[in-house]
Order: sequence, then structure tokens, then C-alpha cells
Amino acid sequence: MARKKHKRKRFTKRQKQILWLALAVFILIYIGVILYHTYKPLPKGISYEGDVHRTDDIEIFTDLTYSKDKKKENMKHDLNIFDEVYAIIDSAEEFIVLDFFLMDHYSDEKLDFPKIAETITEKLIRKKKENPEMPIVFVTDPINNGYGSYESKWFKKLKDAGIDVVYTELDPLRDSMPLYSGLYRTLFRWGDIGGKGWIPNAMASEAPKFRLASYVKLLNVKANHRKMIATEKSGLVTSSNPHDASGFHGNVAFKVSGPIINDLIEAEEAVVNYSTGKTGQTLPRIDDEEPADGEYAIQYVTEKKIKSVLLDDLAAAQKGDRVRMGMFFIAEPAVVKAITEAAKRGVEVQLILDPNENSFGNQKSGLPNRPVVQKLVEDSNEDVEVRWYNTVAGQYHTKLVMIERGDSVYVLNGSANLTERTLDNYNLENDLYVIAPVDSGFAKELDAYFNRLWTNEDALFTLDLEEYQDTFTRPQRVIYALQEWLKLTSY
Repeated sequence: MARKKHKRKRFTKRQKQILWLALAVFILIYIGVILYHTYKPLPKGISYEGDVHRTDDIEIFTDLTYSKDKKKENMKHDLNIFDEVYAIIDSAEEFIVLDFFLMDHYSDEKLDFPKIAETITEKLIRKKKENPEMPIVFVTDPINNGYGSYESKWFKKLKDAGIDVVYTELDPLRDSMPLYSGLYRTLFRWGDIGGKGWIPNAMASEAPKFRLASYVKLLNVKANHRKMIATEKSGLVTSSNPHDASGFHGNVAFKVSGPIINDLIEAEEAVVNYSTGKTGQTLPRIDDEEPADGEYAIQYVTEKKIKSVLLDDLAAAQKGDRVRMGMFFIAEPAVVKAITEAAKRGVEVQLILDPNENSFGNQKSGLPNRPVVQKLVEDSNEDVEVRWYNTVAGQYHTKLVMIERGDSVYVLNGSANLTERTLDNYNLENDLYVIAPVDSGFAKELDAYFNRLWTNEDALFTLDLEEYQDTFTRPQRVIYALQEWLKLTSY
């Protein structure tokens, strides 16, 4: 008996038209969402530029891990920044406001890291017990609760002690990865069904697991990357996190006092207000009078205002001037171009960079610094000098810029790497901007710090350019160029 042939069911012409129309509508919505969330208005108070203040009071604190060679067995640690943070907490009498990106204790590395997360938590809780009415506010990034997957051990202790913990809302910020963000905004973020985490945490194998919805949010890369503490007595802005596995990173911090403290707090108040949705909240202020004059001009800048200051100072540098940077990431095209053009004008340019080889024990590809360095050196006819930090452990996590022009040095330091995500109003970032006489104590201390590393004064701090650059292959340059063009980067 002959078998009946079953005809495959085909879409009718009408059905095809509906499908194409639906696809076209989705694409229009997708593009519209991308454009809006890339250029939408920032929350009020973000991209902050404080007043210029005069002061005689700036202190520098540094962390360094180094060795006489390339072996971990011979490494030493000069760690000062969080000792000063602890002292600031201990001496506070009226209030404490903190904002730190990352605070936890998990690590897969077999190193005896300093217990920073535990120590800062204990000190804040002790201070609150001693002064129950003292306002203590800790602003942080949702990376610390796995973007909603779990509760942080340390922040739970802080909240249980009566300390205000504010997890920054990231969705109101602009999106830096448009191709993915368009899908995240239109589809992915609506799929949060709760439940327990089951996906391994990328930070460490023993860290609490992520839910799928949290990973989806993580991939829409953005952050409150700020790092600061302020009390009625002083303010400190740093490149370091209270994260145990970051305890051996190289970092720099500046400590200031006086009315600029109110600028630090005003910028944090904006984050608290938009994150909690309770507009009109106020954080404490100080009543100090502005000094009539001082040796140093200081200003607090956040987000894209950091880039504006940097580009202006690079553009003003001329032959005979000098640009020096200690930097974890460098990639922002306008900054790279400005550095190259400065070198072509006869400005001396010296960069100490992290080789981007290691991230908490995991091997990295060298992106973005190695292809950017290749471009900088080639485009400047080798007038840009680069040395790689000898990262025997951790990272050279510093974000320090010094531009000597005439009788002054123009300095930026804080949380901001030189990348699009940090400088173009995507992340929350913070820097202190200082203008100092070149013969001042502050300038001389920074000069001694940089020269110690550049010349390997008493250890093998830095390595020649060829140490890593010769191993950078053409396929890696292509990958970097593609990532940059598509804006699919994590830096």
C-alpha cells in the first residue's frame, strides 16, 4: 500500500508578513533602546566637578609589592593605605561616609593576604557601638552581593550593627556595551525568577554562586568603581579596594582636609539619593572655613569631568614639559591620541603600566595595555617611553597622572583608569585633582615615588618594554581592535 506523503506546513504569505513586521518592530525598539540608554540623562549630581580649594595639607600613601627579581619567594610588601583608612575610622567623632567598589575575602590564590574586609568591618562596627548616634554610611557596588544573588557576609554585619549600607543602582547609569545592553534592556532583565544561585562565581571558587539573572546583569558591564572615605576631619581618595585578594596590589592614595570634604560628601549624596529613590536625603557636612590661600590647589572630580581635566592638561603640555603616569589600564582613544601628540611636540612621556597578565591568579591576555602600548610607541616614533611593572603578585592597580608644566605639576589620582568605561560617564569614578609647585614637598614625594620605580632604585620594580611587547601577536591586536570597535570589553 502506497505511503501518503505529508506535505510540510508552510507559512502563508500573511503570516510571513506578520513575522517580518514583528522583526522590524523589534529591531526598531532594539536600536531605540540602545540609543536612549547610551545617551540618556545622567542621574542628578553625577559627573561632578567641585570647587577649587587652597590648602597646605595633602598627604600621600602608597602600597607596593615588589621583589629583587621575578620570583614570588623574594617579594616584599610596603602596605600603608588601609592602615591610614583604619586610623581615619578610629579618629572620627561626628560621621563616616565611605564608598568602595569591592569588599570581600574570597580568593583561589595560595597567598596570605591581609584581612582587609574583616578589619574594616570590625572597626566600623566598634565605632558604631561606641557612638550609636554617629551617622555611618557605606556606599558600594552590587558586585558585593552578586547582583542580588546572595548577601555579603561583611555588609550584613554592618547592617546588623545599624550602619547604613547603600547598594548603588546601576540601571539608571548609561550603558557602555550597546550591542549586549539592547538585548539586556529589552529581553534579558525581565527573566529574574529568583531562587538560589547555581552558577560558579568568577571571583573565586568558594565565593557564593550566582543566579542566571545576576550573571545577565553582570554582563551589562558597569559599576560604582569609586574608592573614598570622609569624616569631619579628613577625606581620602584612593585606587585601592578593601578586598583581601587585592591586598598586594600597587596603589596610591591622597588624604586631604578642610572644605573639600564637603565636595566628597556631596558627590556621594547624589549616589545615595538616586539609588534609594529617596530624593532630598542629606549626608553630614563640616563647617570649616576656606583658607585664604595655600600652597596647593585641589579639586574633586568624578566621571567624565576627570577626562576633561586630563585632556586640557595634556593639550597644554609643550616641549620641555613632562608627562608621567602609573596606570592599570590605558585605552581611551582621545587620551591615547593626546599622549601621542604631546610626545610629538617634544613632551617627555614616561608610562609605568600593568602588563595585564594576572587577575586574582587567572592568566589574562594582555588587553588592553599591550596593543595600546604598541600603538603609542609606533605612532609617537618611539618617543613615548614605557616600562612594565614587575607584578610578582597582584597588579599594578595605580591610577596616577603627573603633568609637569612650567613651575607646576598637575596631578590626578583616584579610581579612574584611562578607558572609555571610566572616563565617558558609564562607571561612577572619583579622582582628586591637585596643582602643586614643582619644588613643593608633595611634588617631590611623588617624584621620588615614580623615580624609585622607573630606575629600579632598590628592587626590580619595572621591566623593559620588550619584556612583554615582543610576545604580543598580531591576532591579539586584531581581537583588541574588534572588541574596541564593537564595544565588547570588560575594562
